[in-house]
Amino acid sequence: MKRREVLKNIGFATGFFVVTPTVMSLLQSCNTDIKTWIPEFLTQEQGAVLTKLVDIILPKTDLPSATELNVPQFIDKYVNEVLEKDIQVQVNDGFDYIIAELKEGDIMNIEKVSEENYKAILDKYLLVKGEIDKERESNPDGEIMTKSEFLNGLKSMCITAYLNTEEIGERVLKYDPIPSQYYCGDLQELTGGISYSPSR
Repeated sequence: MKRREVLKNIGFATGFFVVTPTVMSLLQSCNTDIKTWIPEFLTQEQGAVLTKLVDIILPKTDLPSATELNVPQFIDKYVNEVLEKDIQVQVNDGFDYIIAELKEGDIMNIEKVSEENYKAILDKYLLVKGEIDKERESNPDGEIMTKSEFLNGLKSMCITAYLNTEEIGERVLKYDPIPSQYYCGDLQELTGGISYSPSR
């Protein structure tokens, strides 16, 4: 099986991962302050980039930001403790490709990269339904994740982790601690328009 197929089966390239009780306990164990966080798998530079990216994807509004709910720590732990070594290499390479593009020109320190540059790279590579990944189109059998596959996977992982935190899953979304039945009907009528928590 080609590595690209393995990536798709594992889920990072598609941004999908199964939220099992083990993954949930991993998510709940992440409680380090982002200012003192030392990544387990990622380098400090990669961790800084991850932190910026997730807070642009899910910024603070009337709800907490992704970093306030320890999403970067979870993603780092998930890559370190769940993914196979060859996928870890792909993730590591994905971060390095993004960092190289962020630091184009005379920028040496990742801390000097502006939020506008992060937004520009997300605008360039995040794909919406129907858009074509030009990197993949030019190399359909390539074994390396494209920047779009990497960032789309990261975005989906970020959103899934965020929705499954205790804060969002139990206090914001409609929470059914013992889901014993299926509900069919208009969401507005059933819950006042609030989505059900995905794994609770």
